Amino acid sequence: MSTKMKIIPLLFILSAVSVISCTSEPQGDKPETITFQNNAHEIIYNMVQKVGTYQDLLDRKDVRYTYTYQTPDGKKDVAAEQYIFDGEWSYAKYDPHERTLAQLEGPIEQGYDGREFWLKHKGVYIDEEEAISRAKFNRKTNFYWFTMMQKLLDPGLHYTYVKEDMLNGTTYDVVKVTFNSPNGQPTDTYQLYINRDSGLADQFLFTVVDYGVEETPFLMRLQYEEVDGLLIPTDRRYMKATWEGELLGEQWIQVRWTDIQFNNGLSPEIFQRS
Repeated sequence: MSTKMKIIPLLFILSAVSVISCTSEPQGDKPETITFQNNAHEIIYNMVQKVGTYQDLLDRKDVRYTYTYQTPDGKKDVAAEQYIFDGEWSYAKYDPHERTLAQLEGPIEQGYDGREFWLKHKGVYIDEEEAISRAKFNRKTNFYWFTMMQKLLDPGLHYTYVKEDMLNGTTYDVVKVTFNSPNGQPTDTYQLYINRDSGLADQFLFTVVDYGVEETPFLMRLQYEEVDGLLIPTDRRYMKATWEGELLGEQWIQVRWTDIQFNNGLSPEIFQRS
């Protein structure tokens, strides 16, 4: 997941349908009364309370961190990511970017201010449609993955208890999460393994319906760090797998988030096209 402008590699896609369909107003802290759809919904709710809710993110206003993405061939993207949570504003400066618009030599910048996506290279805005599409994908996808756990309580989601499973001596509640379809078309599926001891999602399977990845999902494994009172899945790796969680490859795609800092007082001008 070639670097050519007109190709969006499969292993970069990371569930574009879900990224687009999960941008509704997120739920925050538990109201005085809450009606769970079922036990699976309650398991996900309790997991979000462990890691931190979307209201907890809103309370911290914004975040900046370093995003490092490396494929088994050794090619790497490193981006200085910055978000404002209220409105899902997003900005990044990539250097290097060996997997993202690699044909553009030198650093690139991408931004989204709640209305407009933009791309800049060597101080010049690029308005070519395919390039803007890639910037849009990156801004939505990177923001979504950072806030995914909180967004599992967004309106319009459905929860199903799949099974109890035992992996390496640990008991898991396996919960399937699906999304409302605005046009009746298939949407992505997430299947989370919630560790009964920690209450956290140690791994999850996910599909990429827009790119034909339905029968054989990806498996993503997570490790968490505590940052400013929140549990952030900062170490992430994934590859193809079966729905039983059996790996179908030998090498992982590696993603790391480092130097995470909240409440930086970020200026809106950073995100806006000047």
